[in-house]
Amino acid sequence: MKDKIKVAIIGCGNIANSAHIPAYMASDNAEIKYFCDILHDRADKAVEKYGCGTAVYDYHEILDDPELDAVSVCTHNDFHSIISIDFMRHGKDVLCEKPAARILSEALEMEKVSYETGRSLSIGVCNRYANSVNRIKKMIADGMLGEIYHVYASFRAYRSIPGLGGDFTTKAVSGGGTLIDWGVHFLDLIMYCLDDPKVLSCDGEAFCKLGKDMKNYVTTSMWAKDSSDIEHGTYDVDDSVVGIVRTDGALISFNGAWAQNIGVDEEKYIDFMGTKGGIRLMYCGNFTYYTNKDGALYEVTPTYEMNDMHRDEVLDFIEAVREGRRTRNDIKYAVGTSKIMQAIYDSSDKHSEFKF
Repeated sequence: MKDKIKVAIIGCGNIANSAHIPAYMASDNAEIKYFCDILHDRADKAVEKYGCGTAVYDYHEILDDPELDAVSVCTHNDFHSIISIDFMRHGKDVLCEKPAARILSEALEMEKVSYETGRSLSIGVCNRYANSVNRIKKMIADGMLGEIYHVYASFRAYRSIPGLGGDFTTKAVSGGGTLIDWGVHFLDLIMYCLDDPKVLSCDGEAFCKLGKDMKNYVTTSMWAKDSSDIEHGTYDVDDSVVGIVRTDGALISFNGAWAQNIGVDEEKYIDFMGTKGGIRLMYCGNFTYYTNKDGALYEVTPTYEMNDMHRDEVLDFIEAVREGRRTRNDIKYAVGTSKIMQAIYDSSDKHSEFKF
């Protein structure tokens, strides 16, 4: 086992600085050798801020570095598959941010190359490392909910379109809107807790409505505002989506929106409904278990230490690289979620059910 792995950060934006880099810096078993970004200033500032590594501006320059063991790909969606595949073919393990890719065919190629080369490819669906999620997964496996027959997810915001007119709202770059940005986390979390049931069909509608008239879109705040281009940009992605996923186990349904004309501060949550009990998980938070016993109804909200799922995801990736194993967010699971999202988009385009 290698004592310390050497890592490159590809893309030095928000997710790199808020999650990936701090986790690598906190590990005794990792060393950041390169900070890479096509925006030179970002790479330079990362070297200065963290006091380590070398700034590079073209990832091709470091593909053949024999000392480099692994990379974190933190770029826009349209480069996920390209960069990940390049590094795997040059013998490096990869942790790539979600979604795996813009479209299913790209995700399938990533999976193919990962298993052909024997290089580990993990996708940043960090909820698989959340304490709450893993407690629920165990409760389901232990039979505490009985037969899970329906899971419902709600991830609705009032006016939360990111970077209007920029990469987030340009389908050629992002692959989609609400579903691929937020829905990917909810769908992956559900499939993980249910132990990846076989998907039979998908039915859904994705709406591109509130952001289309960009100049007249009203909001009180906008995240990723620095990437916005209202004057000359593009808006062709879904700002809301509804869907049904039929599996050989539970039915999954969801309602998601970046933006909607309902000004209620909607909580994001997932309901697991079973014959013996049910669970409401507040997204990125705690959960309540509902059941009955001896003629009485019970509600139990466990108290426990919450963990930093982003940090634990990166730390597990580091150990997986050192040990030569794959992680719980391996590309094969991300491909399953990509198939669902692609089917929802295809169903929406045709206004009919998509059957596998």
